[in-house]
Amino acid sequence: MVVSRGKAPSAQETFAQMAQAAGLRGRLFLTIGMLILVRLGIFIPVPGIDRQRFAAEIASNPVVGFLDIFSGGGLSALGVFALGILPYINASIILQLLTAAVPALEDLQKNEGEAGRRKISQITRYVALVWAVIQSIGICFWVQKYAESSGPLFFWNTTLALTAGSMFVMWVGELITERGVGNGASLLIFISIVSGLPKSLGQTFQLAKNDSSLVGGVVILMLVFLAMIVGIVFVQEGTRRIPIISARRQVGRRLYREQTSYLPLRLNSGGVMPIIFASSFLVLPAFLANSTRNPLLARIAEDYLRPNSWFYVGLYLVLILAFSYFYSSLVINPVDLSQNLKKMGASVPGIRPGKNTTEYIERVLNRLTLLGAVFLGAVAVIPTVVERATNITTFQGIGATSLLILVGVAIDTAKQIQTYVISQRYEGMVKQ
Repeated sequence: MVVSRGKAPSAQETFAQMAQAAGLRGRLFLTIGMLILVRLGIFIPVPGIDRQRFAAEIASNPVVGFLDIFSGGGLSALGVFALGILPYINASIILQLLTAAVPALEDLQKNEGEAGRRKISQITRYVALVWAVIQSIGICFWVQKYAESSGPLFFWNTTLALTAGSMFVMWVGELITERGVGNGASLLIFISIVSGLPKSLGQTFQLAKNDSSLVGGVVILMLVFLAMIVGIVFVQEGTRRIPIISARRQVGRRLYREQTSYLPLRLNSGGVMPIIFASSFLVLPAFLANSTRNPLLARIAEDYLRPNSWFYVGLYLVLILAFSYFYSSLVINPVDLSQNLKKMGASVPGIRPGKNTTEYIERVLNRLTLLGAVFLGAVAVIPTVVERATNITTFQGIGATSLLILVGVAIDTAKQIQTYVISQRYEGMVKQ
């Protein structure tokens, strides 16, 4: 097989390595096997529930529809893996927020190296366990009216089953991350979203078959989704490269010249998190209204927070903008960046080290965050607008959040496979 040593691996080389290299092949088989196992666990039902009444009740529930994106339909099916990776995601978000607020956790992450990161991972698992128990108890209160025999035994069995299922899914995610290909938690969400695509496609084609006047709307919707996917790829890969010049160094009698590199700042540093935060915030009143039967919350959710209302769209855009700046501040700290550059003897051309560098990075980061937030807002609103214009709602669950997750996870997984192929290539060069 001919390989280009100085370039990224071609598709032919990548697929050849996937088929021939035992290490990569084993990782792929492990990843695929674990994902199939998790999908099967979703359809193992929690015992003692009247499924027909439960399915009829949640058919039009927006909260369940949103959470089903991350559980692959497990919540609506009320399987053993109904919670899926949700408790772990919630725990990770909580730890990210606490790391920025609690100095001890920030010190663990920044100064303790690998041991500190392992400690934070262990804390995240404990928080996920507590969160899984809380969510399991909440689901018990929610579905007890559909239970064949509601009582302490039902609460105990259901809570234990849902919590154990969530912890197993979390373990599978970590196993895939460590011994498989890609990020385990992201791939679990990815496969959950992909599992809903055949049903949505089938409903769309059936709709067009039954009513020929909707064929044009289906074509427009497909073209819009393809254009959004292309746009997401460009934005996800987009970076602003800030040039960095390292000072001259003398080691012994050798004098090293100034070296030029760059500091990459991503256009969309928050990824999909701003949309998830904004969607969760807007779903919260409807969730509380369903749980507490409060007439005031129910009226607010019905009158103002309907997904097809202009107030909802405007508030959604404002929240995406606010959470984009918030999450960007968590991911990148301009003060730390400028201090690290100063310690390494590096600087931005034309900018003095220290405070001036911090202000320059803040200006660039604010502009990038604004552009990324505008893009996220467009991606979040366009599917809803197109669906309303074409009267085709079969892709209602495959919205902005789903598209961003699908494209982002696919890109990251492909990059990891390419990295493994490149490492195999250089191992072969060393052996030669």
